[in-house]
Amino acid sequence: MKESLYTASSLAIVRGAARFEGRVAIVDRHGAHPFGDLLGASSRMANALLGERPDLLEEPVAFMVQPGVDYVSVLWGIWRAGGIAVPLCPEHPAPELEHVIRDSGARTVVFDALFGETLGPAAEATGARLLPTKQAKRGSAAGRRRLPDVEPFRRALILYTSGTTGRPKGVVSTHGILTAQIETLVEAWGWTSEDRILHALPLHHTHGIVNALLCALWSGATCEMLPRFDPAVVWERLSSGEVTLFMAVPTIYVKLVAEWENATATERAALSRGSADLRLMVSGSAPLTTHVFERWLDITGHELLERYGMTEIGMAISNPLDGERRPGYVGVPLSGVRVRLVDEGGQRITGEEKPGRIQVRGPGLFLEYWKRLEDTRAAYQDAWFDTGDEAVVENGYYRILGRTSVDIIKTGGYKVSALEIENVLRGHRAISDCAVVGVPDLEWGERVCVAVVPASAEAEQGALLEELKAWAKDRLASYKVPRDLILVEELPRNAMGKLTKPEVQQMFVSKGPGDAGG
Repeated sequence: MKESLYTASSLAIVRGAARFEGRVAIVDRHGAHPFGDLLGASSRMANALLGERPDLLEEPVAFMVQPGVDYVSVLWGIWRAGGIAVPLCPEHPAPELEHVIRDSGARTVVFDALFGETLGPAAEATGARLLPTKQAKRGSAAGRRRLPDVEPFRRALILYTSGTTGRPKGVVSTHGILTAQIETLVEAWGWTSEDRILHALPLHHTHGIVNALLCALWSGATCEMLPRFDPAVVWERLSSGEVTLFMAVPTIYVKLVAEWENATATERAALSRGSADLRLMVSGSAPLTTHVFERWLDITGHELLERYGMTEIGMAISNPLDGERRPGYVGVPLSGVRVRLVDEGGQRITGEEKPGRIQVRGPGLFLEYWKRLEDTRAAYQDAWFDTGDEAVVENGYYRILGRTSVDIIKTGGYKVSALEIENVLRGHRAISDCAVVGVPDLEWGERVCVAVVPASAEAEQGALLEELKAWAKDRLASYKVPRDLILVEELPRNAMGKLTKPEVQQMFVSKGPGDAGG
């Protein structure tokens, strides 16, 4: 039975999918899946979530599903049932998963078989119901009713991102906000139904969900989803002649360069020749170094398109699809997005070459921080969202200078809170006090480092680092675990007792990664 015969949808992305019903939407480890299959599978998921209710009425639903058709079916199913999607990160340990489920108020957690053991303790601790995707798939078309109308102003998505408060905050977007973000990028980057994107990004933040996945589905393009990032597999697909787009974080490009350099001369030539046929390669979520930009250009002939955005604003600034892409710059404001720089007093900076804090306005800005009214209010200045990042405009292009707060670290495409990591590490028996900082790193953008005041004078730097890494992996996501460590007698503080983190950063810069214990 065709989707249109037993259900309808007011959601723009689902209505659009009906136009491409026979085209391939998703390619995953199980094969190719047309848009029509997505419509049917997401309808079954919606009905499984609804049960006897007519509408979830913005009830949060958490989910952890492998990349592929099931992920999209669950995401769309939550939306079509009237719920708010809360994607969970498979890399997060139980305490972080429990925090997201509890904070969001999700009463249902959808999962596939691979993650049952991971999610069990977190769901049990929060009282949430576990719903296997396999169970939802067993539903039949018989007895299905019309799914609820879901207006653009309804909440659609909560993405958790670490802030300066030390605990992950939920960033809320409505269906209308997501639509505005998608339409902006489809126009800016020239998406068409003839595109095929290779997707190797995590699916719990905006880069993987909006920029890569939803833009493809909106356009009727094909999204080829890999179960995980593997440099050899990515190179094989990039050089296949079948892929037209690729998006990644700088860390991925660094790993791909290393994979290419380790290949034979014949293999390198084939990889370079094949990947040259892509129409667009994008880098984001962390600063792209000039070295990586130029090296990638040498290898593939592609000038990476660097852009600037964040969970709260979607994408705001981008190098052009057609035009000059300057290494070290993120480009110009996207269509419909207003960007300004302000000084420390919040006054607008006019003219070029004067650094200031980036503030943004536009239809793609988030609705709120979930259950955090005061944090939401504090994030805005006269309807302008304050990003906390500093930039300068030079010859019309924005160049990012860094973060206003040294407590935010961008590593491997993730934005993490130094305060959160410090709070966890201080629970280790060998640590009296500590300060976590980000230090520039060619591969990771920034590497997470920690200066430790040991609880015992007998502590040994290298041994403590290895012990701390093993201990922290059960309590923090892998990308938050410190890579380098320095032992100090005391941490540098100012007259008010506040840590002076630039001094801590300089300790690692002066010693270098090889001398820092990692």
